[in-house]
Amino acid sequence: MKKLAVATCVACVAVGAHAQGSATIFGLLDEGLTFVTNEKGSHSYKLDNSILYPSMFGIKGAEDLGGGTKAVFALVSQFNIGTGASMPAGSIFGRNAYIGVANDRYGTLTMGNQYDFMTDTLFYNGYDAGYAYGGLYNLRQGPFAKLGVPENPTGAFEFDNVGGAHRVQNSVKYVSPNVAGVTVGAMYGFGGVAGSFQANRTTGFSVNYIAGDFAIGGAYVDAHYPELANGQEGIRNYGVGMRYDGLGNRYNLLFTDTKNTLTGGEVWVVQAGVSRWLGAAWLIGANYQYMKGNAQLAHNKASQVTAGVQYLLSKRTNVYVEGAFQQAGGDGPAFAWINGLSPSGSNRQTALRVGLATRF
Repeated sequence: MKKLAVATCVACVAVGAHAQGSATIFGLLDEGLTFVTNEKGSHSYKLDNSILYPSMFGIKGAEDLGGGTKAVFALVSQFNIGTGASMPAGSIFGRNAYIGVANDRYGTLTMGNQYDFMTDTLFYNGYDAGYAYGGLYNLRQGPFAKLGVPENPTGAFEFDNVGGAHRVQNSVKYVSPNVAGVTVGAMYGFGGVAGSFQANRTTGFSVNYIAGDFAIGGAYVDAHYPELANGQEGIRNYGVGMRYDGLGNRYNLLFTDTKNTLTGGEVWVVQAGVSRWLGAAWLIGANYQYMKGNAQLAHNKASQVTAGVQYLLSKRTNVYVEGAFQQAGGDGPAFAWINGLSPSGSNRQTALRVGLATRF
């Protein structure tokens, strides 16, 4: 399990530099073939990328400033392997772009385009085990398009933002040093509206505790959007996660709640999963998650099972097989909708995938 965590950190957040001053170039490529039983009423086959891992290229570095302080920076771009286009379209370093200072005694302060704490705390600490199995398909979607998340391709694509689809631009983020296993964080995203600290702003907080094989953490993020009441309302997320490494397995548990503060639409999610290394090369895992919307979302709901098997061809390259099945229901039209796909024409949808990923 620790091997996968190390590989993930190298690929997605890069490796911190420990010399007087240095930079690391890093990247991740993921491509594969997916079969879907029902997309808009028909079977589909597709060559698709950035599913188990997002395909990214980046530079991260640090410079020792003396006295235990260092300057840090990161520039990270996500792209579509099939077309070579940047994601989001037109961006160069749309995934991350920040600069800051870090000190083991006083903590880390960064400024720029950054992940919020739903991603930093709940995903990168392994409370959502998407990189062990499922990847993008394991993140949340379901029959909740009426949630209406702005600047979102479906209105509910990865609606709780645990996977980091939405970053906070023009933000300042502070993360405390580790004190007896506890770290806390605070974040503010400037809205850029003259005379208003509320319009288009983002606020976020986190707390995390790690003690040996056990970890627990929570995050809260309230992001205002110009599309919602002229930037006075937004999407509020909070979540709590736990993981435990024991008996050769990693167990993870996650709860999130997402609310559109303008419409009142709200969805909560509970997820439980387990993964295990078989020797040094095989990783298997599976989980179950249940999603439930409130009255504004017609009490729509979805149950999803996701499972995967990875085989490490080397320290950097792996092949994998994964599958996801979702069944939807509710008072309104409830079409199953696995994240990263088009909606089903019925209340059920299954995706099966074979892929190849490499890191550098």
